[in-house]
Amino acid sequence: MATTGKVIKCKAAVAWEPKKLLTIEEIEVAPPQAHEVRLKVVATGVCHSDYYILYEGGKEHGFPCVLGHEGAGIVESTGPGVTRFKPGDKVIPLFVSQCGECQLCLSDKTNQCVKNWTVDEKNMESKSRFTCKGKVIIQFMGTSTFSEYTVVREVALTKISDSAPLDKVCLLGCGISTGYGAAINTAKVQPGSTCAVFGLGAVGLAAVMGCQAAGASRIIAVDINKDKSSKAKEFGATDFVNPKDYKKPIQEVLMEMTDGGVDFSLECAGNVDVMRCALESTRRAWGVSVIVGWVDVKDVSTKPVDLICGRTWKGSYFGGWKSVQSVPKLVSDYMDKKIKVDEFITHTLPLEKVNEAFDLMITGKSIRTVLKM
Repeated sequence: MATTGKVIKCKAAVAWEPKKLLTIEEIEVAPPQAHEVRLKVVATGVCHSDYYILYEGGKEHGFPCVLGHEGAGIVESTGPGVTRFKPGDKVIPLFVSQCGECQLCLSDKTNQCVKNWTVDEKNMESKSRFTCKGKVIIQFMGTSTFSEYTVVREVALTKISDSAPLDKVCLLGCGISTGYGAAINTAKVQPGSTCAVFGLGAVGLAAVMGCQAAGASRIIAVDINKDKSSKAKEFGATDFVNPKDYKKPIQEVLMEMTDGGVDFSLECAGNVDVMRCALESTRRAWGVSVIVGWVDVKDVSTKPVDLICGRTWKGSYFGGWKSVQSVPKLVSDYMDKKIKVDEFITHTLPLEKVNEAFDLMITGKSIRTVLKM
């Protein structure tokens, strides 16, 4: 291609500092180096984790930066040593790498990888291929899909079907895969079991979908936004509970509803108080509670007896999926109508309206907004 080996100038939404609106800037995107791939981003979802980094807890990730980690695009060029991709390939960048060679990748106990972008956070600037106004712009999670072009490492990229609609399957780069996998892979929800899902954003609704796919007989969706009730039932919830409707703690309500607690609970709100509620809503003898919502600046606590007496507390990162090998299969499942994706998309906006997308999310007016480049 005409741009191969050259710096590309393009539009990106830049976060210059925490707690400030993103601004649309012209940035320079350098050619890919060894084992890197440069791609044209076609579409990207706006995830709560992007908002969290910007407004709540992202100082350690570095600023200025380009956020976005739920995208899909087309390979523009490849760096030296890249063998698995060629220009024109449809791809999804991954915030969880899979080198396939390290101890973690070779284990069936985890989906993490020692070559993940965030392992060495001290060298964020040296790993970035972005500059703007003479400054290095850090690439969030090594993806930065709030940009018309981005550069990612070969081990953090996966090729998908040429027939996949990029403005839909981009959501499989984070939210849907995370919630769906948390229920299936991490919680290991069993047929006939009872489940509770706390927080009904895209991740929570995907967790509801996962519980239904696993054969749960009762799925209680919990959210303080009453408007989420019908959407939760569309994805498989049998009950909807709004904590604001009760004077007692929600875990007590769920314990009464289920005669002792649910078998599985999934916390998808990213709230440490809700995490404890989710744990305490499970059956004391064998309940399993999974933390899915991302928080890295607050502590979570519980009474030791809640674990001593049989409950299990677990965390789930990207739904437990081995990223490079699993995401294409999830795309295929979507194409075969085995999992929902379109139903998560409530708004489609241009990149220039990324701040509006954040507002829609925080006010509960959207499930997922997709930005088209």
